[in-house]
Amino acid sequence: MARPVKRCNCRDITTGKTLGKACPQLATRSHGAFWVRYEAPAGPDGKRRRPWAGPFKTETEANRALIRLQAEAASGVPVVDRALTFGAWLDEWIAGKKKLKDSTRESYEEAIRLYGKPGLGHLKLADVRETHLDKLYEAMAQINNLPEGASQSEMLRRLLAVRAAAPWKPPRKGREGAQKQKERAGRSPGLKSRKPLSPARIQRVHRVLSSALGTAFKRKRILHDPSKHVELPAVKKVRPLLWTAERVARWEATGKVPGKVMVWPPAIAGAFLDACERRQERLYPLFHLVATRGLRRGEVCGVRWEDSDLATTKTLGVLESDDEDDDGLKSESSWRTVALGGENVTLLTGWRARQRREQLASPSWLDTGLIFTTVDGDALREEYVSERFAAIVASEGLPPIRFHDLRHCAATIMLAAGVDLKVISMTLGHSRLAFTADVYTSVVPELAQEAAEATIAIIPRASRSS
Repeated sequence: MARPVKRCNCRDITTGKTLGKACPQLATRSHGAFWVRYEAPAGPDGKRRRPWAGPFKTETEANRALIRLQAEAASGVPVVDRALTFGAWLDEWIAGKKKLKDSTRESYEEAIRLYGKPGLGHLKLADVRETHLDKLYEAMAQINNLPEGASQSEMLRRLLAVRAAAPWKPPRKGREGAQKQKERAGRSPGLKSRKPLSPARIQRVHRVLSSALGTAFKRKRILHDPSKHVELPAVKKVRPLLWTAERVARWEATGKVPGKVMVWPPAIAGAFLDACERRQERLYPLFHLVATRGLRRGEVCGVRWEDSDLATTKTLGVLESDDEDDDGLKSESSWRTVALGGENVTLLTGWRARQRREQLASPSWLDTGLIFTTVDGDALREEYVSERFAAIVASEGLPPIRFHDLRHCAATIMLAAGVDLKVISMTLGHSRLAFTADVYTSVVPELAQEAAEATIAIIPRASRSS
């Protein structure tokens, strides 16, 4: 059996070549590392393969690894490619993901570019272990959050260097003025925010790396998937709070919003939709669809006419998008069919007629096939939809919620209407009924209390009329 070989990466000062096992410092115990070479099954071309494995800290460790590797090779177990780095595998993996939605691909590529490759890309794919992932997520949690006086780890320094060098990403479709883009040129995402990375962000990065490692394991590129045994930072659940009469009164008096995720009861949601109709708001059909059917922002901005059936089934096919507040819980197919109901069908029919008029009036119409577009047919900028929603809410003096919370309003309205929780979960596109129940547990009692108060208040009483 071949013996382990000790070598290092020192270079000859004259030739610049690696000294390897000829380095005179190898006699020092702490210098260099042990490597082993073993017989592997012939490759697809029939040629002999004798891959190297290492580095190992001690000769004993190397000998144990050599025995294991030779036994695996003799048993017919696929021999992993020990020359393949984790960074190279991430590139290969993402290139093979042909069916990803553009926005999903962008988020995956960002996770790889900012965290996966600078953090662990230099490691051999076969050598990635749980401890490496643990250190990566620990360093990510320290971004903009390092305790005063604490020194930066090498991992953290690599992450910060990549973030600082990352080019500024302009808005899609060139919707920001050229001069403003020119002024912003050179700014990096790492300098744009001073907030630490949230546990939810770290978990999303882990899902990308875990998917890549899972694929490598299934394809026998590695014999162990370390991503399945990593403890991630807990994501604090933020449950929706209902805008009750008492909370509205306190907000009107103090201007303070009681929670991060606030939900309108049906009465306030109705007031908002009435305001949109009264103002002849162009995006009224979009807002009505989200408020009653619970589409995510990326979904409603991406729905297409070819996936709708307004005449027969009265349904809409929705390609699901990622959602931080939903904890990434989408149905496995990433596609769902949403029943529209008569009023949404009427509004969408009117919207289609309006869109056709805008097409005839626009000399530069873009045929994107999207249902909701700009007046020239281009895709709506998602940020604009949120901004427009917020402007209407503010001008009408309504209790503030985010545009995404209109999705929660849809769930609340369905709950108030007595819709079965499973139907609500399917409509919203959650992969687990338990998640839907957990999120809206806090809303149901308040909704019932609001109904009780409204029932009592409608009864004429002499004591209340005085």
